[in-house]
Amino acid sequence: MSGSVVLLHLAGAVALMLFATRMVKTGVERAYGDVLRHKLRSTMRNPIMAVLTGCGLSIALQSSTAVTLLVGSFAGAGIVSGMSGQLAVRGAEIGSALVVKLLTFDLTLLVPICLVAGTIMFMATERRDWRQFGRILVGIGLLVLSLEMIGQASEPLRQSTLMPLIIQYFSSDYVTAYLLAALVTWLFHSSIAAVLLMVTLAGRGFIPPELGIVLVLGVNLGSSIIAPLLTRSAEPGVRVVPIGNLLMRGMGSLVMLILFMTLKPQVGFLGATVPNQIVNAHILFNVLILLAGLPLAGLVYRASEKIVAMGTKPVPASALDVVELSALNDSALDVPSQALANATREVVRVCETVEIMLKRIIELYESADADKIKALAALDDRVDKKHAAIKLYLAKVTRNAMSEDEALRCQELIGACVKLEQVGDIIVRNMLVHVKKKLERGLEFTPEGWRELCAFHASVLANARLAFNVLVSRDPEAARQLVLEKDRLRDREKETSASHFLRLRDGTAKSVETSSIHLDTIRDLKQINSLLASMAYPVLEERGLLGGSRLKAG
Repeated sequence: MSGSVVLLHLAGAVALMLFATRMVKTGVERAYGDVLRHKLRSTMRNPIMAVLTGCGLSIALQSSTAVTLLVGSFAGAGIVSGMSGQLAVRGAEIGSALVVKLLTFDLTLLVPICLVAGTIMFMATERRDWRQFGRILVGIGLLVLSLEMIGQASEPLRQSTLMPLIIQYFSSDYVTAYLLAALVTWLFHSSIAAVLLMVTLAGRGFIPPELGIVLVLGVNLGSSIIAPLLTRSAEPGVRVVPIGNLLMRGMGSLVMLILFMTLKPQVGFLGATVPNQIVNAHILFNVLILLAGLPLAGLVYRASEKIVAMGTKPVPASALDVVELSALNDSALDVPSQALANATREVVRVCETVEIMLKRIIELYESADADKIKALAALDDRVDKKHAAIKLYLAKVTRNAMSEDEALRCQELIGACVKLEQVGDIIVRNMLVHVKKKLERGLEFTPEGWRELCAFHASVLANARLAFNVLVSRDPEAARQLVLEKDRLRDREKETSASHFLRLRDGTAKSVETSSIHLDTIRDLKQINSLLASMAYPVLEERGLLGGSRLKAG
């Protein structure tokens, strides 16, 4: 087999590994992302729990970078403290290393099991949570399969005359090997994928143990660079945690490289085989960084703030006007197609504001103050202003001759805008009142009740995002899915109410105190979901998929 064919097979196997890793991560985020975020917020106050939560999230998402970005966004919003964020990221790195350890075991039998079970779950039901779980299983099966493919693809390299020369060169130039491993990890955007590739190649005898340790250190450098680069244009508060991770993990890897090259320690204690030594070195490095990070968390966070401040340029006052620029251009009114496109852009902005309101309101149930309540109310004022401007703009559009499709689109946009304004009112006039009541009386939900509210809210938020996509794409399948989710949410409401009344019957004190807030919140979320689901009706009616008040079978 020629060298180019071997490299092509190896590239295909690596591509499958990256795709499978992303598939698992996407499935977890779509199915359990919002619940995991709420869990993260509720456990970040305790340093030990912050570490454990970060570790668990990294295992679930199969990405320490995803956890770093998530924690960074929370720190930027003031939801978690900087020190807790640093510790959560430390735990995430350990969780990522443990995933690698798990995947090095013989999991061959998992491939057919995961592929069959995942495909059945994905194709046999319309339930979003089951479909996403099926996606996760398929992703795990493909991930294990990709590791086998990498091993098979690299087997012909054993007879290569060039490979020993390459290994010999890197074994004599640790700095280049270190930087190359960092570059590969950055290209992969996954330390898990990078370490797994090295473990597989080491299992074929291509990587000696000392070089493997150096490559692991390079992987940790590359992984620590990903999040700072992805957040380089974000708000300063969001960038602090990723920069802190770069300081601890990136600088830590460099210090470890210098010590390794100077002391030249024996690596036999890390394991009996080279793959085990590489994996265990990866785990040991991140454990050492965690132990060093416990006393240094505050110092690193303050240093990160100073670094971010140094790189932040003052924003001219005139630049702020760009944020409020309107897409409602009066010069396009004579061309209905362009005017409707402008209105669509503006309605999408309203969708974004409503999504922010819907995300923040559940956060206020857990932790609220006067400033946060005022900020949320201000978002509703923005929705009201845009709603009025869009209706006036579309009214001007109707003065011109329009085709039937344009007229229907105009009515659809007006209807969507009205529904979005109503959603904003429900959040501020109803749910925000519940927040104030809970805050003033110092009430707390039971753990079971809070989990139910978070899960219910997560479903509504997922449906909101689907509704906004339908408004833009007008995809009939997505519209049908949205209406089906409305029916499922109705069933979930009944289950949640039944569980709540069962707790009331048992006399749980917290359930009695928060009963009205719990039930009213569920009712408000259900009403919001119904309003958003109705945005799919024009698309379904246009294609004859809506019969009366129910979806047609099909």
